[in-house]
Amino acid sequence: MGSPTIDLLKMELPVEEGRLHLNGDGVKTTGLVLIDVVNGFCTVGAGNLAPKVADKQISEMVEESVRIARLFCENKWPVFAFLDTHHPDIPEHPYPPHCILGTDEANLVPALQWLENDPNATLRRKDCIDGFLGSIDKHDGSNVFVDWVRNNDIKLLLVVGICTDICVLDFVSSALSARNRGFLSPLEDVVVYSRACATYDLPLHIANTLKDTIAHPQELMHHIGLYMAQGRGAKVVSEVSFGA
Repeated sequence: MGSPTIDLLKMELPVEEGRLHLNGDGVKTTGLVLIDVVNGFCTVGAGNLAPKVADKQISEMVEESVRIARLFCENKWPVFAFLDTHHPDIPEHPYPPHCILGTDEANLVPALQWLENDPNATLRRKDCIDGFLGSIDKHDGSNVFVDWVRNNDIKLLLVVGICTDICVLDFVSSALSARNRGFLSPLEDVVVYSRACATYDLPLHIANTLKDTIAHPQELMHHIGLYMAQGRGAKVVSEVSFGA
């Protein structure tokens, strides 16, 4: 799909992107959610769903996610990180095996592995697309993400990660629905940081050579993910800054 077509679709499906400034007065009620910034989706050659070659959009997403995560942790603000992780005997259709438990695919990218030992970070391995559902304990029905929001008195969620139109969108939609139903008090706003989100690229000519596979043009699907998140009630920003 050529850029003129994408530009036309962006005009017809506009995303209003603002700016988010966080300062010491109000940021204590803000929590950062990182979605699936793992090797299996971000590190070149790491697995079936990892980029085959260096990808500018994914690289920028990782860089911005690391920057934001460091700023949050340095200021002791809460961070919640989802890690896509699957049992080898339980496939996730329609996708090929990926992020298998016990492999490096399911681990945070090298630039974020320090989060594993940071006291401000909560890590949750999930075995499904939607992290909100993946936070539910299968035995007692409790939800570690809901508890994290309540325990940290979070009123604003800043969401980053991959894929914009899949795991990010599903999580954002569920979080907003839960907020609307009163399940996520005191949460008020969900903000998606566009530059710290990314999705994968599968052009039509390649998809046509693969069985049971549909095309997934990166730039367009990234935009559609943001557009759909906005339509669900999220705010979309293209810049996040910190300071007094």
